[in-house]
Amino acid sequence: MVKNTRDAQVFRGDSYQLIVNDITQVLKRCIQLICWFKLNSDSFSLAGKTSKSDIRVQLGTRLSIGIGEIAYEGKNVLDSDGEAFHLSGRKFDQLNKDDIIRLTTADEKNNEVFEMLLMFMNSIIRSWTRTQAETIFQFLEKDDNTQEQVAKKLKMTQPAVALSLRAARWKEVEKGINYISKELEKQYLL
Repeated sequence: MVKNTRDAQVFRGDSYQLIVNDITQVLKRCIQLICWFKLNSDSFSLAGKTSKSDIRVQLGTRLSIGIGEIAYEGKNVLDSDGEAFHLSGRKFDQLNKDDIIRLTTADEKNNEVFEMLLMFMNSIIRSWTRTQAETIFQFLEKDDNTQEQVAKKLKMTQPAVALSLRAARWKEVEKGINYISKELEKQYLL
């Protein structure tokens, strides 16, 4: 996902920044990161602190993507500056509790469309089970992954992978990803 460790840094204990240089891949990598958090959730015991012996804690992440120029590249991502960082930071501060992914560019008209699409995508992503997240995480590992390859990696059958993707409404999410990626490519790469 991140090729250079200077492109990803944790700060303030629970925040992080990373740079994804390929805008056509940014949503896929962000969704893969969301899946990683769901897969790495742990439960821990709060024995004696509550009436229940174990409380399950679900890890998660919320992401604000800023698409724009990087005016200055420092020693690491935290020392860098530019439009991408400003757009991301401003929108992160405006995230509401239902937002998982927010994407902002300098083009307000496109931002309105992206926000609407991501609102629907967020509602789908929020409902993913651990199994669905694991299936999607593996599916996104390579652009040309097939259901058969994912099934082999997860020691599942291909029909089980297909069922997991269908239950996760992956087709709908993937269409949103593809639409946004094509619009970003038109705006920034052509």
